[in-house]
Amino acid sequence: MNNPPTRKKILNPYKNLEGYNCFGCSPNNALGLRLEFYEEGDFLVCDWEPSQHFSGYKSVLHGGIQATLLDEIASWTIHIKLKTAGVTANMDLRYKRTVFVDKGKILLKARIKEVAKRLAYVQTELYNHNNELSCHGIIKYFICPEDIAREKLYFPEFGKFFENKDK
Repeated sequence: MNNPPTRKKILNPYKNLEGYNCFGCSPNNALGLRLEFYEEGDFLVCDWEPSQHFSGYKSVLHGGIQATLLDEIASWTIHIKLKTAGVTANMDLRYKRTVFVDKGKILLKARIKEVAKRLAYVQTELYNHNNELSCHGIIKYFICPEDIAREKLYFPEFGKFFENKDK
């Protein structure tokens, strides 16, 4: 019997950076998503509970917010799995089921599907409160060499993403 991969908490090394107010992951952005991530085998995962102010139609999670959730976990997947930073080049998403803001937590998952030169293709998935696949797609990222990521995107030393610096 195979054991499921364990979840390893990913720290947010940007949180004390002056001027940092990311809508997706800043713990200090009162209006933001405040996402927190875990590494689970090949995947990054995030459990997130939506609020009413993220709705489009009454009690339905806005499609643009769903896209933002998937873009954010894709970005962190680049950080953790490729040990650098990048910028979104393209998003190709499919919306399959309604996601409600008042039914409970949703699950986000992402993994690197392919890397071709300076492009990374990240497979993303959003599961509703019933654990049904509700939105999925491929997000293409332009990835930066690590020195450029550090200089232009404030990418920190990789060890700062984890409690245990041996990663």
